Amino acid sequence: MATFLYKLGRSAFRRRRLVALLWVALLAVAGFGAATASTATSSSFSIPGTEAQKAFDLLEERFPGGSADGATARVVFKAPEGEKMTDAGPKAEVDKAVSELKAGSTQIATVNDPYTTKAISQDGSTAYVSVTYKVNSMELTEATRETLEETGTEARGAGLTVEIGGDALQAAPETGAGEIIGVVVAGIVLVITFGSMVAAGLPLLTAIIGVGIGISTITALANVLDLGSTTATLATMIGLAVGIDYALFIVSRYRAELAEGREHQDAAGRAVGTAGSAVVFAGLTVVIALAGLAVVNIPMLTKMGLAAAGTVVIAVLIALTLIPALLGFAGKRVLGRKARKGKPVSDKPNAGTRWARFVLRRPVAVLLAGVVGLGAIALPAASLEMGLPDDGSQPTSTTQRKAYDLLSDGFGPGFNGPLMVVVDGDKAAADRTVETVKGLDGAVAVTPPTFNKAGDTAVITVIPKDRPSSGATEELVHDIREQSGDEVLVTGATAMNIDFSQKMNDALLPYLALVVGLAFLLLMIVFRSVLVPLKAALGFLLSVVAALGAVVAVFQWGWLGSLFGVEQTGPIMSMMPIFMVGVVFGLAMDYEVFLVTRMREAYVHGERPGEAIVTGFRHGARVVTAAAVIMIAVFSGFIGSSEQMIKMIGFGLAIAVFFDAFVVRMAIVPAVLALLGHKAWWLPRWLDRALPNVDVEGEELHKELGASADPDEERELVRV
Repeated sequence: MATFLYKLGRSAFRRRRLVALLWVALLAVAGFGAATASTATSSSFSIPGTEAQKAFDLLEERFPGGSADGATARVVFKAPEGEKMTDAGPKAEVDKAVSELKAGSTQIATVNDPYTTKAISQDGSTAYVSVTYKVNSMELTEATRETLEETGTEARGAGLTVEIGGDALQAAPETGAGEIIGVVVAGIVLVITFGSMVAAGLPLLTAIIGVGIGISTITALANVLDLGSTTATLATMIGLAVGIDYALFIVSRYRAELAEGREHQDAAGRAVGTAGSAVVFAGLTVVIALAGLAVVNIPMLTKMGLAAAGTVVIAVLIALTLIPALLGFAGKRVLGRKARKGKPVSDKPNAGTRWARFVLRRPVAVLLAGVVGLGAIALPAASLEMGLPDDGSQPTSTTQRKAYDLLSDGFGPGFNGPLMVVVDGDKAAADRTVETVKGLDGAVAVTPPTFNKAGDTAVITVIPKDRPSSGATEELVHDIREQSGDEVLVTGATAMNIDFSQKMNDALLPYLALVVGLAFLLLMIVFRSVLVPLKAALGFLLSVVAALGAVVAVFQWGWLGSLFGVEQTGPIMSMMPIFMVGVVFGLAMDYEVFLVTRMREAYVHGERPGEAIVTGFRHGARVVTAAAVIMIAVFSGFIGSSEQMIKMIGFGLAIAVFFDAFVVRMAIVPAVLALLGHKAWWLPRWLDRALPNVDVEGEELHKELGASADPDEERELVRV
């Protein structure tokens, strides 16, 4: 592989105008496709194989035109102090609002008058209007949303409090200044690392081009493939991070080759042949982790994973082709000022060398400190509670959160998450179900059954005692399912969330086995070792559990919550563990590949194990540190998102990269390798013969280029 990539790098450098033109043309085509594509009208959410999904499918079949999966809204009214919603004044305002809603949009299916549906609190202070739509929230037009948002304007003028909740107001997450700040921080880190504006600009430019192509493609295909806004957000997050990192490693290796006296074209070829090999395998681990999300069998998650994997593939291809092409345009400007003026570079031990020597002197102490420290941070993960965010997790300043609180105060928290019980049977079956549910402790209200025209299917609404995300509500759902017959199905947003969480739990171990197993095999091929991949996998598990512990402490317990903009604590998003396993594993393996590949390269070329560790850190620690800081900055930028899910993902990924890069890869890895010595690179002979030799360390490349062209032959060994 190294030889092929060497030729590819030289070719891209030599034909740089053609390569650059092809990538610009690809960006233009993708941008044109995004600009001319029809607006995405749907972002459906389904969970195949679950009871909640079966109930929705049954409703679609038995209640045609009933819009079972349509958007919903609740307009909540609260009377002024000393008045009641049944008084003539407030009642007139609500009647006016109901009339405006009915006439406001052709997308509305039903508007329920609270005075006929008895949606008025016992103390008379609060009432709510339920609105259902013919289409889901992503298909609502701006005019429909505006009509909903303007509802109650006159009522507010009359002194009533009016707030609106429900998924009808759901919009794409706001992308604030956080993401831009992340990119700016990345630029500053690159300038400090390289000492050259040109060298710092190349990774940023190529990452933006790669993300531009990826996001434009996603936008162009959004309507055809039913891709939601979160898909593009995740692709941006991952694409920026790996795009900058992969380019960073190629540019860094290119500068190192120039420093050893290579000619520019040959340096580009060698950089792509060596660091590029690591990029390919690092990218493959990320792609495996993201594409492996398909194992969960939730279409939305599969699409998110595949879209993000696509941006990673683009980032790898750009690193291997566009980076060497742009290096050809940059010339000597890619070097720092001292190097351009021909000043000798100091041969004093750098920070990476000094740290590696420190670890080699005290491997046991460093190993224990790293493992115990991460273990302590991981403790909160034992209290992990999972669910999906509802309006109760929205910022307190939003109308959705205010409506949620008004309903909780006026009717009880369970009114924010009613359960929909679907009975596939006649009136007798429906009546039996009503009596069964009324006998359960967790239910405070059960409505009479509503039948379809054929009279063979009924819908019963059940109001839980507790809030939608509580354990008591989940227990109620299980009780209804267990104590009713097979013809009774429980669905609704709350039940869907519960089934989603269960499906994620069930898929975690199979997914972990698949991803870690494939990546273990891949790393065994790369490092020609059994113990190095095993250590990499175990270190990853330690860092991801520690990251989950930090997520629980902040988002569930509320520790330092105000610092990260967490206004409401609650259960951790149910996809978080499996999502972090997938994404963080791929990203963690980047640093493993980049750092340890250089050690393997030194070991193969004759250095002792300790010397190889120091050499790896001397060449790679500064770059890996910069890459980690950049990735942390990019992910941290998403913590400022208005969407709780995006905020949690950004924090989780940022803290996981911090733990993995600076504790696991920079401390635990060298400590373990120092303790293992030569055994670290042991591989049974039969396995060595069975595994393909991909030559990531470039040994075959060096042989092909000839000993005379290889300054590594006269490399000065590092004292340890």
